[in-house]
Amino acid sequence: MKKIQTNMNAILLKNYGDFEQLEYTKTFDTPRPKENEVLIEIKAAAINNTDINTRIGWYSKNESTKDASWDGNNLEFPRIQGADVCGFIVDIGENVAQSRIGERVLIEPCIQKINGKQLQSPWYFGSECNGGFAQYTVISQEHAYKIDSSYTNIELASFPCSYSTAENMLTRANVNQNDTVLISGASGGVGSAAIQLACARGAKVIAITSPSKFDEIKSLGASQVISRNDDIVKVLGNNSVTVVIDLVAGKTWGRFLEVLKPRGRYAVSGAIAGPIVELDIRTLYLKDLSFFGCTVLEPEVFANLIKRIENKEIKPLVAKVFPLEDIVDAQKEFLEKKHIGKIVLSI
Repeated sequence: MKKIQTNMNAILLKNYGDFEQLEYTKTFDTPRPKENEVLIEIKAAAINNTDINTRIGWYSKNESTKDASWDGNNLEFPRIQGADVCGFIVDIGENVAQSRIGERVLIEPCIQKINGKQLQSPWYFGSECNGGFAQYTVISQEHAYKIDSSYTNIELASFPCSYSTAENMLTRANVNQNDTVLISGASGGVGSAAIQLACARGAKVIAITSPSKFDEIKSLGASQVISRNDDIVKVLGNNSVTVVIDLVAGKTWGRFLEVLKPRGRYAVSGAIAGPIVELDIRTLYLKDLSFFGCTVLEPEVFANLIKRIENKEIKPLVAKVFPLEDIVDAQKEFLEKKHIGKIVLSI
């Protein structure tokens, strides 16, 4: 068995706040796997909006940040963030097969089991428990999925969070080959993943992004690309799409409902343009619309994602790679939103 270090490199989130709350250390205690857990040596971990939102306390609906986590409770600090992980199993706890040592794995970021026991309220990897911005992590074995792929560790780390989020939205909205799907925030990690995954289902995709990214978004499979500054009702017309995959929300949110056809489906898992929107309830019920808030992954989603990766039905989109200790620079570049795909930390 490979020798496991007693201490490891890690990025510690010391408290809610700005970049100064991120601390790089070389002396954090390496975790040990308990019953039904595996220890993973991490090779790469990608950055997500959730990392930023958690750090600044964005999830809190109150003036304080005491409910600023996915399950509505306060975080325990220091916390190791990071939901997108590719690595190798190097040690196991009780009740885990010895044969799992050596497996290359991706971690399912929506955590529903700890030590093999079902949680009442799901956790997010790197929020309610320590995550992947470190050399090692532990996870209940059910959430460590073996991956057989020629993609590099860096490339594989671009998949778990964004692509499972996108696949979950498409699954909840039951997207199929008869659908026309409008995707907001199309150049981000989840948006670009949703384009590929919707196309893999045979759907027609219309993507919303900035004009400078039109060509790259079209290359992912979008049939039509429109500017985020355009009035989508004027461009597309009323009742023109069957599904909206929304990551943006914001002041013009109501227009998504105008372009949905009667009995259309709206799925959301982000609000980067603002979480407070205005709903004309008449539009909702007169058009028989269905709304899907998407956080907890459906049981089949991550296994289906692994198959699509292994079959190369989707491709990794890595914009830039930073070493773990340069996480502040990586997050600053991430927040500029000039990239397409994922920014990944090499560990």
